[in-house]
Amino acid sequence: MRSETSPLVLVVDDDVDIARLVGSYLSRVGFEAEWVSDAPAALEAASRRTFSLLLMDYQLSGQTGLALAQDVMQVQKQRAPVVVMTAHASVETALDALRAGATDFIAKPFELSLLQAVVRRVLDHHRTQVELESLRQELRRSADAHGLLGDHPTMQSVRRLIPRLAQAEGVVLVSGESGTGKELVARAIHLESRRARGPYVAINCGAISPSLLESELFGHVKGAFTGATDDRRGVFREAEGGTLFLDEVGELPQALQVALLRVLQERTVRPVGANREVKVDTRVVAATNRDLRAAVNEGRFREDLLFRLDVLRLELPPLRARGADVLQLFRHFLALACARNERTIRALAPEVTELLQKHAWPGNVRELQNVVERAVLACEGERLEPWHLPPTVAVPPAVKLSESWPLMSLEELERRHIEHVLSSVGGKKERAAKVLGIDRVTLYRKLKRG
Repeated sequence: MRSETSPLVLVVDDDVDIARLVGSYLSRVGFEAEWVSDAPAALEAASRRTFSLLLMDYQLSGQTGLALAQDVMQVQKQRAPVVVMTAHASVETALDALRAGATDFIAKPFELSLLQAVVRRVLDHHRTQVELESLRQELRRSADAHGLLGDHPTMQSVRRLIPRLAQAEGVVLVSGESGTGKELVARAIHLESRRARGPYVAINCGAISPSLLESELFGHVKGAFTGATDDRRGVFREAEGGTLFLDEVGELPQALQVALLRVLQERTVRPVGANREVKVDTRVVAATNRDLRAAVNEGRFREDLLFRLDVLRLELPPLRARGADVLQLFRHFLALACARNERTIRALAPEVTELLQKHAWPGNVRELQNVVERAVLACEGERLEPWHLPPTVAVPPAVKLSESWPLMSLEELERRHIEHVLSSVGGKKERAAKVLGIDRVTLYRKLKRG
């Protein structure tokens, strides 16, 4: 039984009966096959259709099947694996065929079931190789762009600006919403700079308690405080000769803002408990998802530190402002997630693309990566459907809340939402349960209660 996605096989044998028999059999067992008995007919077929596999007689009238296979691939402008059928089975013949470019061979006379197994194995192997090469190209492209993928003009501008910022030695301030890729930019600046051979050290200023942050940044000497049993260098000295990435610099307490300003001005650090300062040669890239100018106006951030940080600025756009980049990044992360989880997903349902483009992506690229990972684990086939996406993406709000929104109990609101999800997935309860993030038993219980 054939389907729209059945592999297309070209059968060429100058024995018309064999060509017809093989072609008809392959068509019955799940392939789409076209059979011909000479070279002109094979080339004409290749001008009309693109074949996934070429099944050729080893010795045709006037030329070998492998020579004809090369001509067929030139006409269809796409390579395809070649399986050779030969009536002269020997080790030498097999080696000659493989050296000449055949993927596999089968000796005549053969069982049709064996032929089917060979064809399937060759197609599966070829498909895997194509997917691996596609993944390698995607990884190469990602590496070339330092992971900052996307064709939107704003991202092209970011990639063009990075080498220029990298060659300067001033502090770079990277701004943008959480999850837009600020650390990727910092790494790219480091790798494009003259400091690329030096260390790259990152610290999140908002993730460490203020009591420990000073020691993390500038180090301490033994005995400086309770628990300081050894000297600690601090990240400024750990990044000596390289780049220090200060993430969420807007979260620094006021006292440490003063200390950071001095380090940037004097290029020296004083470890906690030390009597003298130590010179450092460290390039700083800082990042924030806050409006630092507004923080200055509110008295939460020092204006002199902002001036020192904001020497070279790079602003990253939110994902929702990058148009078709959403789909490009989704496919990139999908290829990586499939490779990690040993899954094969070949297609996206049209509704998936629509949902991805409509979603606001408040978590930006980081949220998109999470969505891809969850979708890959939820997908059991080779096509991604809307119900494989997390509920935050798969189910847009059914009704926009407003002042006119009727007052109702939480139970009634839940019931309406479940009805909306069921309607969206065509009444299929298993899919609705996946979208809602509950098991089928819970869904049945809620439906019965409603």
